[in-house]
Amino acid sequence: MKEANYVTNMHWQRKPVGGQDENNIQLLEPHNTKGPGPNQLSQDSSVPTDQVYSVVPQAPHAQQLPAKNFPQVPAEQYNYDYQQNLQMIGNFQNVRQTISRPPLSGNPLQKVNSAGVQSASLAGYPGSYSRMPLSSPSSFTPLSVDSVQPRPSMPPQSKWQFGPPQQSHPVSQPLAGMQVNHAVPTEGIGQGNLPSVPISTTYGMACPNPAIGNQYGNVAGRPTTQNYANQGLVHPPVSQPSHQMYQPGRTPLRPPPSGGPPLIRPAQPLLNTNHDAPLAQNISRDTEGFNSGSSGDQSEAPDNYDTLEGGGKIMQPLLQDFKTRGPLGHSYPSLPPGYQNLAAPGNQLPDPAGSQFSQAPHFNQLMAGMGGLNLQQNHQAEGIRPLNLLQDRNILPSTPVKAPHPNLHKDLQKLNCNPDVFRCTLTNIPQTQSLLSKAKLPLGLQLHPFRDLSQLPVVTSSTIVRCRSCRTYINPFVNFLDQRRWKCNLCYRVNDVPEEFMYNPVTRSYGEPHKRPEVQSATIEFIAPSEYMLRPPQPAVYLYIMDVSHNAIESGYLNTICQSLLDNLDTLPGDSRTRIGFITFDSTIHFYNLQEGLSQPQMMVVSDIEDVFIPTPDNLLVNLNESKELIQDLLRNLPQMFINTLETQSALGPALQAAYKLMSPTGGRASVFQTQLPSLGVGALKSREDPNQRSNVKDVQHLSPAIDFYKKLALDCSGQQIAVDLFMLNGQYSDLASLACISKFSAGCIYCYPSYHHKHNLLQVEKFQKDLKRYLTRKIGFEAVMRIRCTKGLAIHTFHGNFFVRSTDLLSLPNINPDAGFAVQMSIEENLVDVQLVSFQAALLYTSSKGERRIRVHTMCLPVVSSLADVYAGADVQSAICLLASMAVDRSISSSLSDARDALVNAVIDSFATYRTAVLSQQQQQQPGVIAPFSLRLFPLYVLALLKQKAFRTGTSTRLDDRVFSMCEVKYQPVSYLILMIHPNLYRIDNLSDEGSININDKTIPQPPILQLSVEKLNRDGAFLMDAGSAFFLWIGKNCCSLFLNQVLGASSYASIPQNMTQLPELETAESERTRAFLSWLRDQRPFYPVLQVIKDETPLKTSFLQNMVEDRTESALSYYEFLLHVQQQVNK
Repeated sequence: MKEANYVTNMHWQRKPVGGQDENNIQLLEPHNTKGPGPNQLSQDSSVPTDQVYSVVPQAPHAQQLPAKNFPQVPAEQYNYDYQQNLQMIGNFQNVRQTISRPPLSGNPLQKVNSAGVQSASLAGYPGSYSRMPLSSPSSFTPLSVDSVQPRPSMPPQSKWQFGPPQQSHPVSQPLAGMQVNHAVPTEGIGQGNLPSVPISTTYGMACPNPAIGNQYGNVAGRPTTQNYANQGLVHPPVSQPSHQMYQPGRTPLRPPPSGGPPLIRPAQPLLNTNHDAPLAQNISRDTEGFNSGSSGDQSEAPDNYDTLEGGGKIMQPLLQDFKTRGPLGHSYPSLPPGYQNLAAPGNQLPDPAGSQFSQAPHFNQLMAGMGGLNLQQNHQAEGIRPLNLLQDRNILPSTPVKAPHPNLHKDLQKLNCNPDVFRCTLTNIPQTQSLLSKAKLPLGLQLHPFRDLSQLPVVTSSTIVRCRSCRTYINPFVNFLDQRRWKCNLCYRVNDVPEEFMYNPVTRSYGEPHKRPEVQSATIEFIAPSEYMLRPPQPAVYLYIMDVSHNAIESGYLNTICQSLLDNLDTLPGDSRTRIGFITFDSTIHFYNLQEGLSQPQMMVVSDIEDVFIPTPDNLLVNLNESKELIQDLLRNLPQMFINTLETQSALGPALQAAYKLMSPTGGRASVFQTQLPSLGVGALKSREDPNQRSNVKDVQHLSPAIDFYKKLALDCSGQQIAVDLFMLNGQYSDLASLACISKFSAGCIYCYPSYHHKHNLLQVEKFQKDLKRYLTRKIGFEAVMRIRCTKGLAIHTFHGNFFVRSTDLLSLPNINPDAGFAVQMSIEENLVDVQLVSFQAALLYTSSKGERRIRVHTMCLPVVSSLADVYAGADVQSAICLLASMAVDRSISSSLSDARDALVNAVIDSFATYRTAVLSQQQQQQPGVIAPFSLRLFPLYVLALLKQKAFRTGTSTRLDDRVFSMCEVKYQPVSYLILMIHPNLYRIDNLSDEGSININDKTIPQPPILQLSVEKLNRDGAFLMDAGSAFFLWIGKNCCSLFLNQVLGASSYASIPQNMTQLPELETAESERTRAFLSWLRDQRPFYPVLQVIKDETPLKTSFLQNMVEDRTESALSYYEFLLHVQQQVNK
């Protein structure tokens, strides 16, 4: 076959049935496009069905492990021929060639189990699988799994119930849909029995660098090790702590629970509630590796990922001696040479009575030292100090609002988790659910688990110490009863300290487990041993799927992405196994053969979009290092290949199906770039937006997806460890409400650049360039799962974010990135009367881009209070408003936008009304005005700001895609980023000085005060900078002083300021250096790059600037003062 100068264009189409072409050449080795083959274990009659993925059969098999591989399929299996037309790009002759193609199902999303029966598709799990409580469970009509949920018919409800749906059953029984004690839901398991199921499979010997290639199955002939859970009865009773608690250097944290030992109960599976689509109860694996729901009375197959992270099952460390990686962080040997032959430490160390450990105070002494947790016993706390918001108008702090500190002992506060990573809406946890309900405040967690950290302890150890009951990782808030025992701070079980844990590699001492890094840091990362792997760690795999229709080429985005990839190829996260591939599409799908050894890339066109297949699966995802020259050649020429295209159609759905089939054997990250509404093939959409309804005051339609194709495909992608990231560069309506599902349910992320054009919208071009650089080079975790645990008595009932809910408390995250945030709603399932401290722990198990299996653990400790005043004193208003925003997004989709807006307003009214009647004295209650506790003084302001954002505003012209994207950001952004989007910070910067400045790296950073978001604070003589999170707005007044114009902007006069100015010139003046230093300091506080927009008084961009002035009145929204009057009227009713 003659090769073209640049790209060979192969056109693939179906050959007529029965037709034979004597000139065609039959290929003898067709490629398998079906991904992983059947698991032969499930076909072995000697293997129990409930142990398919962990039991090794008598003889070795090619697929004896639940790993993704590339099986060789015999040529005679294929029975369809396809005709291949090779059309050269230049003046070359056509060459014809026929290859065999594997049979594909008419519906590639259908799955067939081992019995040949088609399995039901998985139910779609939204980012929050439990919607906000509705007025009546009977108001919904049960839907089928595959149906699109319509808008429910129900009476409007304007108040939230901050807890699970109320049902009448005894307190001793857990509520439906709530996680209790974090045991894995298992059929047929009683309270006192644990199942005997395989826990993990060891893939031979662990090695620092997994072999390059596609060998995910076990090497033939290499032994594998299985680890089984020990079968037993109820856990042994919890020992009563001695009066001299063993906790050197730090005091014990909690008293023993009253009564007998705590009972560990298996979690009740989520019932089919009316809050959203039902959750599949029994997740198993069929012969092709897809998730499918099982039915009938069959025993539940163990969930592999649930088993890996350890959802309540007892897991013993493997006895096999693994070959460990090189030291990374703290490397912990089994025992130092001098201690290997020592007797039990109890016989070696001196008597505790005469040692320093006897000086550790009892828990009651610690409580006395803390001054008690009941704030009413002391002077009135600052958090509940009443403020009259109608009189105290200047309540906005002049410095950024910081997260409140829990009312803990100073030693515990130092050990607590960073609030930028883990924070709670209430830093004082109510003792009972009734107390929480009375406070009318949401109880939830805000989590930023993969955040970029400057300091992160990394531990390498063959033994990771965890509680044998609830599987909590050892942390700074456990109790050491003596040298050999520690008590879990979540379930209170007493556990033994492993021998290896007695040695501290930092101090090189023995017998001091309390000084280990695991017990000294609330955030820590473990290098996981092989029992935390279902397969060898996958390589970093990146697939880029790009729209090349006429509309896309006209926008010019292809040049930007290709150039950005060229600039950052060497900085893509990964190792020597990193693989990369490219797919382009318009009305057809284009693949690119980048196999090592070719002199030029080859382009293959598949026009059969109704039944997509992969032409050469082995050559489309190639090793980055081996094929780098071909990749660079393709990226340099790709923008010019379609420059004259007249194709206007978009087959996005078939392109995504092709990407799914291509990446299924390995998993990875798929990056989709789309510029218009999909119009061809499966997943085609029609415009649903009525431009005349953009400023509708009453309600907004079409916030939910039009079809469920993208949700179903996302669930399949999640099952194969594929995350799909969506970049929308649309100039017109593209139904983001439907398209966003492909990222929401596969743990991907969504970017939107409305009206993108390389010439007409330079601001969006710059933002796209900066975002793309961050996206390509930021760290990434693959095949991740995350579980959140909490102290016995607390329960999780709703999650928010982009993920797939694998079980009641386990989130499946095919990809995890450092910009992703999550929120959790909680309730109090059992009274915390005998508890004074509660703990929360989030564990993220992931594969790094270097091929290491790691576990990042965050632990937070908070006090328990019994009075309503204490609850209000510990309210975290920023965390609460971000959680309410996520709840409001769900309410907007499940009910209506007006319902969500009313619920936000009522959250302020109800909490202030309760504070007034239940906390304030009779004299204070008689005072007129809006009386609020100091901790919630910004609550009305934040709610009003939220009502005026794109996601929730009415009466202002807002494009439907812009509104939906804003809702996606609300659900996905961490608190520190989202709060700036809700309520930006405003500074005056034309008069910066060194007064009150800070010094960072020998640079002086001015600190101007934060101003209220009102035009009253603007002055035509000044320049004002608004920090809106993802963008900076610099508004220049008409009469701004010439000194600032000249020495900062480089302009001789106001009229000479450029219209599209997006950068400040680097001038050698003190004013310029001071201003640029302040901007750089603000940018350094976030990982993404906010673009700068210089706005003159008469430019159209002024509208965007003024829309963020949330304290001012608009045609359709109240001012802040009017909103307070409304709150006052409702509270006094």
